[in-house]
Amino acid sequence: MYYGAVPTLAQRVLDYIRRHELLKPGDRVGVAVSGGADSVALLCLLLELRKELGIVACVIHFNHKLRGADSDADEQFVSELARRHKLPFHRESGDVASHAEHKHLSLEAASRELRYAYFHRLLREGVVNRIATAHTLDDQAETVLLRLVRGAGTRGLSGIYPRLSVASSRSSAPHQPSAVSHQEKFAIIRPLLGIRRKALEAYLTALGQSWREDRSNRDLRHARNRVRHGILPRLERNLNPSVREVLAETAEIARQEEDYWQQEIQRCLPQVWATGSPPALSTTALARLPLALQRRVVRAAAESLGLRLEFHHVEEILEVASGAAKSALLPRGWTASRHKQEMRFEPGPATAAGNPDYEYLLRVPGQIEIPQAASRLEALLVPAAAQRGYNPEHLLEPTLLAKELRVRNWRAGDRFWPAHTRTPKKIKELLQQRQVTGPERKLWPVVVSGSEIVWVRGFAVPAKLRPQPGAEQAVVIREVAR
Repeated sequence: MYYGAVPTLAQRVLDYIRRHELLKPGDRVGVAVSGGADSVALLCLLLELRKELGIVACVIHFNHKLRGADSDADEQFVSELARRHKLPFHRESGDVASHAEHKHLSLEAASRELRYAYFHRLLREGVVNRIATAHTLDDQAETVLLRLVRGAGTRGLSGIYPRLSVASSRSSAPHQPSAVSHQEKFAIIRPLLGIRRKALEAYLTALGQSWREDRSNRDLRHARNRVRHGILPRLERNLNPSVREVLAETAEIARQEEDYWQQEIQRCLPQVWATGSPPALSTTALARLPLALQRRVVRAAAESLGLRLEFHHVEEILEVASGAAKSALLPRGWTASRHKQEMRFEPGPATAAGNPDYEYLLRVPGQIEIPQAASRLEALLVPAAAQRGYNPEHLLEPTLLAKELRVRNWRAGDRFWPAHTRTPKKIKELLQQRQVTGPERKLWPVVVSGSEIVWVRGFAVPAKLRPQPGAEQAVVIREVAR
């Protein structure tokens, strides 16, 4: 029987689990516990519900080794929590900083990659068949807002899925979250997506259960923290007190619509797309589809070739299909051109010959995927109030840059003048000093404004391009999670 404030929260979590069919009797559930309030509350709630759910629980912890003694104290706290509840404890650690440097990822992206690799291994080895993570309604709202401002259709606005199917093969790659079978063998689940973070903290306080605070969650150099501590609170005060719930509801609507569109694409794509040599779209069949479906079919066709299209690429392809344009230039040197009643997708000469050179447009603000360098770059416009959260050696003066930058791999003869050096140097020499060798060196990304290289991965920007103190805006170019 549920009564009072605390049991009501457990009932809400139980209802969410049942509505989304996240757990079934007999499931062996690993609860991912970092030591923070959200994950500790998740563990307490699932322990409260485990008899009713019929599950067997254990505790999982990944030590990212990013905060020295604090990280080890987090692990000790979680270990003690598992011991007190007489639960099996599985832990692993990883050198996130080294992984981030080796893979050229942000610390956040590297942390997630190592953590989820560990989750997938536990699932594939049969230690558990479900892993529960403590993503909350607040996390969902932050994710939707971040994707909205970076540019996203309903796929991006779907946000965090309640359940993520995990391949049972040796591959650690997750299945597409939409249209997942409810009977999949392994899954990562998010039972708290309908619960606010403040409700979880109140729940723990009522239980007398402590938790660990991660000071990095206040670091405003991270976009999510700026959204969490600055942007969303302002939206709540000035526009809508329920903005987090509205954004989470938007994700729920978008997920259902995305599931519908995925089914439509699977039905329509074989009628329009021929994977021959070269692969081609039937312009006649494409023209019979509604515009919304045309856009999705074009994107799906390109993705089957390994091409990630932005909105303007899709629109240019549709212009070619309608006869309004002769050809469209796509990422990685591919082109789309019309030939009678079909539109062919063909690799450019450089791509076909195996030439590693690449070049992409980077808008300010904007993002670009660089598959050759396994990277995604983002150009941000940072207002004066937020500039203190960034390393000043990474800030650029917007008025000294072109509105549209170009991202490419460095070429023979390229020179760059990083801050704290007396003269410009050949990029080849800079990379040799950093001991960057092999194929990776050939694909090292640089950003060009006009004819000048203004950014090189891993180096301070030129001192002459830095903004003056108190500048209203600055540009930051950085790598983000893919």
